[in-house]
Amino acid sequence: MDSLIPLNDTDSEVVYELAPCSNGAKIGLATLNVPKALNALNLNMIRLLDAQLKHWANDDEVALVVIKGAGEKAFCAGGDVVSLHSAMATGEPQNYGQTFFTEEYRLDYAIHCYNKPVIVWGDGFIMGGGMGLMAGASHRVVTERSKLAMPEITIGLYPDVGGSYFLQKAPDQVGLFLGLTGAIMNADDARHAALADHSIDSDKFDSVLAVLCEQNWGKTAGLNHDKLTQILTKFDGESKAMEKGGLRLHHNVIAKLAQYDTLAAKVDYLLSIQTEDKWLARAIKTLQNGCPLSAHLVYQQLKRAQGLSLKACFKMELGMSVHCCEVGEFQEGVRALLIDKDMTPKWQFPTLESVPDDVVEQFFAPKWEKHPLETLV
Repeated sequence: MDSLIPLNDTDSEVVYELAPCSNGAKIGLATLNVPKALNALNLNMIRLLDAQLKHWANDDEVALVVIKGAGEKAFCAGGDVVSLHSAMATGEPQNYGQTFFTEEYRLDYAIHCYNKPVIVWGDGFIMGGGMGLMAGASHRVVTERSKLAMPEITIGLYPDVGGSYFLQKAPDQVGLFLGLTGAIMNADDARHAALADHSIDSDKFDSVLAVLCEQNWGKTAGLNHDKLTQILTKFDGESKAMEKGGLRLHHNVIAKLAQYDTLAAKVDYLLSIQTEDKWLARAIKTLQNGCPLSAHLVYQQLKRAQGLSLKACFKMELGMSVHCCEVGEFQEGVRALLIDKDMTPKWQFPTLESVPDDVVEQFFAPKWEKHPLETLV
């Protein structure tokens, strides 16, 4: 749209614009703008986005916010784990892991609790940190190009940025399956797993924005929310049917995880599956090659998060994330996958059975006298 009003430099890592609407209201657009890195979320981007969202929250002219990614490949393919690896390897900057994760959780929490409708246009890759941004949006849109995943088991981490909270909402063991296998979801899968609200053709973004700008947005967030839902639902209905995803196709296979009482039994069951289906085979292979400590963390986080509030989940996860920066598996996983790219991580604990209970328990032990996220409201 030619009428967009730029608010900062177009070379910025997050670009801000305003789209004027018919009655003088405005739509705030934030574009993650590091397409060469698939818009991976670094600390500077977290700070830029957080500051602008706070500004728009207090601007009466801004009726709603849209967050999207630059380029056609990704909304946001994860957090900047390469900078985390550097800090873990060198110790510099000090406490970088705690700083990064604390500020990322604050941003994600702000989106979950935002006082105006937030659309995340989830086109392309949406992984890890991108899922954290998307999960809290009031209107989560996926397209035929969307590829969503929580693949942290491959790097010795766990489904952070709220995975404890949003994976609980998926039906019939799907959340556990996604955490253990890092399985890639398409648009249909995302809706099946309660991770998206609307599926709209990727080439319709400009049309959606044009229709949004034609509206007379009011000052009541609830009414704006309902109007936005109606508009996106109409575009949803006019879009091509999304291809059926692996989660739906293999629903019965995944649901059988409930029959097994222990993590070991659940993993044995998944690894015993013989299939010629490429999607399911890839998910099982990811589990097989993944970090055994991460598998324990996935299992425990979902178990312990049952019934917890969003804030309580975030507080639990921040402790886990900071501890991941101290233990070594996370550093080794990032090294093998993204730094040296030898794809052969040497895990300290190479099997599920070799992970001591007390090592797992340390991830959930109180870490601070005053928790860094205590002030979340």
